[in-house]
Amino acid sequence: QVQLAESGGGLVQAGGSLRLSCAASGRTFSHYAMGWFRQAPGKEREAVAAISYIGIPLSYADSVKGRFSISRDNAKHTLYLQMNNLKPEETAVYYCAASKWTTPKENEYDYWGQGTQVTVSS
Repeated sequence: QVQLAESGGGLVQAGGSLRLSCAASGRTFSHYAMGWFRQAPGKEREAVAAISYIGIPLSYADSVKGRFSISRDNAKHTLYLQMNNLKPEETAVYYCAASKWTTPKENEYDYWGQGTQVTVSS
């Protein structure tokens, strides 16, 4: 089992940047593919990006390609999401998640963090 804790959210102006972190407990972090998701008020959860257990990015939502970058440091048991040129419509709670699948589908994540709020002002 792995426990996840996101950090790095906050308030940023449109066009600004944030880097989210997701700290994982346990010694098996490197065994999991990881993903970032977000959920805005009144909207369904959306997959943002995913990365393989060895650090190869697997996917990005079309809306974030070229602006967001997912990465991980297995030695530090930490997942990152660098977000650049943020837009007001990207205001949401951002979650990290871990999957035992090598290339997980959106519904194949086993463990979730509590989320971190990102607010982008216009």
